[in-house]
Amino acid sequence: MRSINYILLILFVTFTFIYNQPIKAQNPDAGLVYNDLLVPRIDISIHPDTLSWIYENVDSDIEFHADFVFDDGETRDSIASIGFRLRGNTSRQSQKKSFKVSFNTWTSGGNYHGVEKLNLNGEHNDPSIMRAKLMWDLLRKWGIPAPRANHVQLFINGNYHGLYLNVEHIDEEFVEKRFGNKDGNLYKCLYPADLDYLGQNPDLYKLEDNGRRVYELKRNKEADNYSDLASFIDVLNNTSAADFECEMDDVFNTTDYLKVIAADVLCGNWDGYIFNKNNYYLYNNEFTDRFEYLIYDVDNTFGIDWFNKDWMHRNPYQWAMSGNEKRPLYTRIMSNNVLRRQFTYTSQQLINQIDLDSLYLSLEARQVMLAPFVAADPYYPLDYGYSLNDFQRSLTEVIGDHVKTSIFGFLGTRFSSFQNQLENTTATPMINHIKHERMDNNQLFVGAWVKAEFPFDSRVHYIMDEDISVEAPLFDDGLHGDGEANDNYYGAFLEDIYPQTSVLYRLIAVDSAEQMTIKPCEYNFVRPISDDQPLLFINEFMADNDNAFADEFGNYSDWVELYNGDTEAIFLADYYLTDKLNKPDKWQMPEMYLQPGAFVLFWADDEETLGDRHTNFKLSKGGEAIGIFNGMGGVVDTLSFGAQETDVSYGRLPDGDPNWIFFTASTPGESNRFSSVSEIAENADLKVFPNPVSGDFVYFLQAQDVQIYSVQGQLLLEQQNTIQLYIKSLPAGVYVLKNKVNAAVLLLRE
Repeated sequence: MRSINYILLILFVTFTFIYNQPIKAQNPDAGLVYNDLLVPRIDISIHPDTLSWIYENVDSDIEFHADFVFDDGETRDSIASIGFRLRGNTSRQSQKKSFKVSFNTWTSGGNYHGVEKLNLNGEHNDPSIMRAKLMWDLLRKWGIPAPRANHVQLFINGNYHGLYLNVEHIDEEFVEKRFGNKDGNLYKCLYPADLDYLGQNPDLYKLEDNGRRVYELKRNKEADNYSDLASFIDVLNNTSAADFECEMDDVFNTTDYLKVIAADVLCGNWDGYIFNKNNYYLYNNEFTDRFEYLIYDVDNTFGIDWFNKDWMHRNPYQWAMSGNEKRPLYTRIMSNNVLRRQFTYTSQQLINQIDLDSLYLSLEARQVMLAPFVAADPYYPLDYGYSLNDFQRSLTEVIGDHVKTSIFGFLGTRFSSFQNQLENTTATPMINHIKHERMDNNQLFVGAWVKAEFPFDSRVHYIMDEDISVEAPLFDDGLHGDGEANDNYYGAFLEDIYPQTSVLYRLIAVDSAEQMTIKPCEYNFVRPISDDQPLLFINEFMADNDNAFADEFGNYSDWVELYNGDTEAIFLADYYLTDKLNKPDKWQMPEMYLQPGAFVLFWADDEETLGDRHTNFKLSKGGEAIGIFNGMGGVVDTLSFGAQETDVSYGRLPDGDPNWIFFTASTPGESNRFSSVSEIAENADLKVFPNPVSGDFVYFLQAQDVQIYSVQGQLLLEQQNTIQLYIKSLPAGVYVLKNKVNAAVLLLRE
């Protein structure tokens, strides 16, 4: 076959525009990597001199090349050239070190079964090696976003380094698995991260302690924009008591955080935010524009104590450190009558989900499974002189020093004292995770998680076009877009909500004690969708521009090209460009007219200060969405895209056409045309022969509605329901052959 130049054509799948995505956190299954029904073996192979250097330079975070093998007895996988280093804080000084394995250090996007990094924790403080695992398991049982974890054997260069806890790393992949999005700011908050107000300037929250930022931005580090954190801390500290519940609900997932407080104080986790202003993450959930609280590092639980405190009997309403220490996120919630009573109810719900006898049996079974690996662990005795006998006694007996109680002793005493300390109050109904979505049949779906201490009724009150006021019941029967029946998520389909109809709505829950909750405090607004929109298209974009096209400053940034397919000029300042479809007004376009048939290029670099062609967002090469909206939130053009290749753009061919293809030779600011690679693509949906063709006909395996385009996108021939196409009129060259579902191949005419 003659070698020709071509580009692979990709079918663009139309999607339904959604104003809000599902937002209730979901913990993923254990999967292969975190299967805790067995104890997999992990082998690390690294140069002996490098390993010696790592042990001699314990404060270094330099990653070194190593090889990785995972073997659980059924599956054995090998990965060459992973990143390997020490991890942790105080554990770096211990004899039994903790390690981080990174699959994406040397390979962009590298992962092992969807996991980019492993945290291998030595758990040297805990003679049971089970406290952190127990905490993570309880958090996940309670529906709190938490890492997956299992025990593994660690071998380095063939030498057994002991029994380790393999804990899921908190990063953008972690939050995406829980919240369905990953591009919001993610802050790692370590001591002394007390969330105290320092001022309005976002840079004030870039303060450092011990050579690192207290609130360390782990996502969107290039932008280094702390304005969302500063705004949250401002609301937290400076909102009046009367407005606190409503204002906080706009910037923070307060309802779900009540579970976190209950879990921390029930399990004796003193090394988190409330007592020690330490060890948590904050994630700005893109779907809600609210911060989520994530627990981190839970080995100091269930009776581990370094402060000489009685954690088993400490009052849950006074868990924070006393004195002049500030913990506004905890103290302001406990000072709010509504939230305090909801915390009490939530705490009782957590206790009710745990059967201690069953929990004891599961821990005993795990101890039996782990005992042989502890017995052979050469590092287990080194830090505190622990023996196999200490491991076997750790569930039921006090070991001493910083291990003030046994695990069973702590659980039994704490669950009893905690329940006795809970105040005798009743909670108002709780409403959270509110969402809405326009449907294709002139319906509006409205849903929310609703729970109450007593039987209740829930409904939605809505106002159409600022005039017609209506109420409708919410259902939890599995038939109203509410998921499964009786799962505490309620929904309703509101009728006669046309695209041009605007809606204001709030949710109401009233229990049998006549307690009422209304959320949100101010009505949510569903914008009308205008039918009168210009033919303004997202025409081409590049989400991973490494070395293809530079802006006026020589920077290689993401870019988006728009095309005016209308017959009139379009004033762009009337419209917005966004990478988040639930934020239609994210970036207002500059004051300029785009003439008919003209193109404009915007740099998606999150650098607005560089000029009016530079947006306040970047594109994700892993896939996301782009949208054009008018000032009322009406849709002009949107697209959702998957993973992108480096220096390859994705665009319409011809300009403004529904068909999308990849361009290896991109045309930013110009009409789209073909670029090149080396062979003709096979397409399962459109088999054509012969190809190349020298005669007057091409044939298909089954009847097709087909079209032939020039490489400039001009329609040349078309025929319906045919198994052959007469092409005598076409001169020699390369053409695009498409069928009615936009499957396409390149056709060579000799």
